[in-house]
Amino acid sequence: MQSSEQPAVQWTEMGLPISAGAGRLVLRQCQPATGRALAQVVVAPAMGVLQSYYQQFASWLAEQGYGVTTFDYRGHGLSLQGPLRAARADLLDWVQDCQRVAEQLKQQFPDQALIWIGHSLGSQLPGLAPTALPINGLLSVGSGSGYWRDNAAPTRRLVRLFWWGIAPLATALCGGFPGRKLGIIGDLPAGVLWQWRRWCLNPDYGIGVEGLWAAEAYAAARYPLHALYFEDDEMMSLASVQALLGWYKNAPGLLERVDPALAPSGRIGHMGYFREEMRELLWRPLLPLLQSWRLGEGGPGKPLFGPQESPA
Repeated sequence: MQSSEQPAVQWTEMGLPISAGAGRLVLRQCQPATGRALAQVVVAPAMGVLQSYYQQFASWLAEQGYGVTTFDYRGHGLSLQGPLRAARADLLDWVQDCQRVAEQLKQQFPDQALIWIGHSLGSQLPGLAPTALPINGLLSVGSGSGYWRDNAAPTRRLVRLFWWGIAPLATALCGGFPGRKLGIIGDLPAGVLWQWRRWCLNPDYGIGVEGLWAAEAYAAARYPLHALYFEDDEMMSLASVQALLGWYKNAPGLLERVDPALAPSGRIGHMGYFREEMRELLWRPLLPLLQSWRLGEGGPGKPLFGPQESPA
């Protein structure tokens, strides 16, 4: 039973047509059932992670008065139509998906602020949009460059086997990367896997592969960026997170290091931030930042978890 301090929330699902063929993105929206939402929030998923993973976090945000939209990129999760091997998508298609979702939210709620919360890949892709996303702020959770030499040590020890063995072999055999069967990342369209591989093998990641237009797209983003780096992240190193902020060079940015001791279990890692056990200690401190962005106050905000932070 919900307390009187937490308004009920209402989930709906919608299909959003995309320009290529008859495909569609499946969005799930969670809105406060009583009263007008304070602002709209998009939660953009990490590579291979289903939007359902973020459902508890989205419900909690809606209980605080925010409207929340989650989605699966084309060719993935609920947005996959047909077999994986038939999915035609790459990472630049997924950039278009981010732009399409942001535009949809601005059409639905033209007079409300729009805030983007990106998990890993979900913070990399927005900066590549040909036109800067119409958002009031970007909260980057566990995101950075995917260049393999900048991976955190636990991943770096295994990544050569993945990129030079498992990933290309499995994708060539199956017509897509069967991540769920392998217990690695998640299912990915072949185009996504091959392009991601090129990015991860380049020292400058996506910018190094895609060229000048990609650097200029990131530089055009001027919305505030607050990046959370988890000291026990097994995938993203501090150097990789710093690289991300370097791409968004004209965005007012702040990089905040988060001690895993703040979590009830003493562990956060790459995936842990969105688990329900983080509700009071790691989710609730977001509220002042979201409040400042919805009110149009520029800048990345103050540190959420204490005085220790690194400048962007």
